[in-house]
This record gives sequence, C-alpha cells and structure tokens, in this order.
Amino acid sequence: MAEDIHCETAGTIWKLWVKEGDTVTDGQELFIMEVMKMEVPYEAPCDGVVKRLSIAEGDVVKEDDLAMVIG
Repeated sequence: MAEDIHCETAGTIWKLWVKEGDTVTDGQELFIMEVMKMEVPYEAPCDGVVKRLSIAEGDVVKEDDLAMVIG
C-alpha cells in the first residue's frame, strides 16, 4: 500500500536525503524543510521504497503539496 507524504506547511526544501528507488525504513529522515528560519524534519511513516519524488532541494512548497510517495 502506498503512503503519500504531504508538506504540512509552506516553506523551502532545505535538504533532501532520498531519491526515487531508495529503500527507506520507518522513522528514517527523508527531507528537511525550512519554515520561518526553523528546520522541520520529515520522517518516513513506514518501511518501503520511494516510488515518486515531487520535490527537490531549493523548491518552495505550499501546505499540502505532495512531497513523495512511499510504496
């Protein structure tokens, strides 16, 4: 079952630690957003493979934008 990872708020993708095809584990840090000068880490909610990546470092995203799909 695929798990969609959405941005919880607007901000900038500061660091991206994974790419499409990477295997990830539950709790693994996937990326860091910069939100109002604060770093907000996003972690994998489950084990799986990054099936789709919709963000890149430096991207400005809005709340609820799709960041990636883990399947």
